[in-house]
Amino acid sequence: MRLYNSLSKRLEEFSPLEEKRVVMYVCGLTPYDSAHIGHARAFVSFDILKRHLVKKGFSVYHIQNITDVDDKIIKRCKEAGADPKKLTETNHAEALEQFGKLGIIPADIYPKVTEHIPEIISMVRTLVERGHAYETASGVYFDISSFQAYGSLSGQDLEQIRAGSRFDVDESKKDAADFALWKKTSGEIIEFDSPWGRGRPGWHIECSAMSQRYARNTLDIHGGARDLIFPHHENEIAQSEAALGRKFCNYWVHTGFLTVEGEKMSKSLGNFITLSQALANHEPNALRLFYLQAHYRSPLDYDEDALEASHESVERIFNSLGLIREAEGPAAAGAGKTGEWGGGADSEFRRKSDELIGLFQRHLEDDLNTPEAIASLFSLLRIANSHISGGRPDAEQIVKVRKAVGDMLWVLGLVEPHKGLEEKAQAIFGLLAELGGARPATPEEALTSLIAMRDGARAAKDFRKSDLIRARLHGMGIIVEDKAGLGGARWKLA
Repeated sequence: MRLYNSLSKRLEEFSPLEEKRVVMYVCGLTPYDSAHIGHARAFVSFDILKRHLVKKGFSVYHIQNITDVDDKIIKRCKEAGADPKKLTETNHAEALEQFGKLGIIPADIYPKVTEHIPEIISMVRTLVERGHAYETASGVYFDISSFQAYGSLSGQDLEQIRAGSRFDVDESKKDAADFALWKKTSGEIIEFDSPWGRGRPGWHIECSAMSQRYARNTLDIHGGARDLIFPHHENEIAQSEAALGRKFCNYWVHTGFLTVEGEKMSKSLGNFITLSQALANHEPNALRLFYLQAHYRSPLDYDEDALEASHESVERIFNSLGLIREAEGPAAAGAGKTGEWGGGADSEFRRKSDELIGLFQRHLEDDLNTPEAIASLFSLLRIANSHISGGRPDAEQIVKVRKAVGDMLWVLGLVEPHKGLEEKAQAIFGLLAELGGARPATPEEALTSLIAMRDGARAAKDFRKSDLIRARLHGMGIIVEDKAGLGGARWKLA
């Protein structure tokens, strides 16, 4: 598998430190407000990476921090008279619920800054002792001139950094570009005791300290949005490697920007869209597919028309999967590979479908190329549907295709909607009418009639008809179970 490494600025073959284990740290939320669609885009991207690695047989230890100490949090709490702990916990819990709706697999651990002050203080103390940091009247600062590789991630040299960055005026600092490890405070709503007096951590040190608390070694992957490259991730590298005396991370992975109508999201522009707003207007599958139809490193513009197209694409995917299940059903029910419901091996269909199954995998192996992988999925569904419509499908290959599509959808994180019986009513009534049955009042009654028809067909040894009924219901997401001694067959929703 190849990943683009922002540090080397090239595609590299991915090779974790341990043979079958990956340690991944992703910069998480600063929950002073609700999560927005930009957050979701980034976390869906890393969810795809995680799912792909898991499907390849790796165990992935995923660390994602919670920045619950920050200037924005303090400002919001002062404005609203809110408690910082309650504000951050409420917002983060809400975000995790929304991420769950999007199919994002939770991290293994969500460490909070407020719960890791000792580890942060320990790392700052080490940096001071090794001559990489110094104390002033306002705090403790990292001396960027002490770290020769500073700027290697962002591609900037020190003069560019000094000239192009904004810094608070602090005449006590050795260099205007030196960044805070510890900020001294007095009577602030969030502050802690330290060897340098009361205060709170700087923004960057938290990720270095907490990632090492749980990884205990060089990280395989460190991820985040592109806007974190400088200064956040640049500073993480400097302070971590200066304190630890070894490489901090092997692969730096960054997601592209998300805009709204070509503009950066801003409340002042009126284009700020929270994730809860997006999920209120769009199905999670459609929103997720919309994100994945752009490469994770590419910019993406939030577009309502494109989201509507994603809705239609999702419907096509699961409708096609239903048709494949219908064709698979008789073979799975024991009708065999040949005869009325099964043709023999179709070499051309096998060749094309196997090629597309492999192509999906190869696209993901190539720096998570989800747009091309999704195109391969649609091509596979298209040729499968065409093959099925020709009659006498290759039963064995159809089973293989159905399993492969299931694997693809799992990696993409697209979850088949579990419709209630009322939503399946039209299809159930249609099948009953097709078989010559009268339309009853409810879909439950229609199912009872269909199962009775199936039982009658089995008794008459008309296995073609009985398998047809079972397969068609299976395609609707209704499973027929034969219960010996319990009054015959029963049905349940898949």
